[in-house]
Amino acid sequence: MPEVTDADFATEVIGAELPVLVEFTADWCPPCRQMAPVLSALAEEEGDRLRVVQLNVDQNPETTNAYKVLSMPTFMVFRGGEPVKSMVGSRPKRRLVEELADLL
Repeated sequence: MPEVTDADFATEVIGAELPVLVEFTADWCPPCRQMAPVLSALAEEEGDRLRVVQLNVDQNPETTNAYKVLSMPTFMVFRGGEPVKSMVGSRPKRRLVEELADLL
C-alpha cells in the first residue's frame, strides 16, 4: 500500500486525477492492521477507478490535524482535491465497497 506524507499529500492526493481513498492509520492501531488486506484487495480490484493510500498519523501531524482526524482508522475519499466522504472504524470489504459505490 503506498504511503503519503505531509510533504507529498498535496501532489499525491489533492492533485490526483482519480478519486483517492486515504486511510489515516497508526502502527499501534490493531483495527488499522486488520484493514490492510481489505485495502490491498480494494486497490487491486478498483485500481483503474480509485487510488488507495495510507497516511501515518504519528509521522504526519500537519495533514492529520488539517482534516481533524481523531480516531483510527479514518478513511477519507478525496475527489477533485476536496474530501467528499469520511468514514471512521474498520469494516468488512463488502461494506466498504458499498459505501464507496456512489463515488466510483
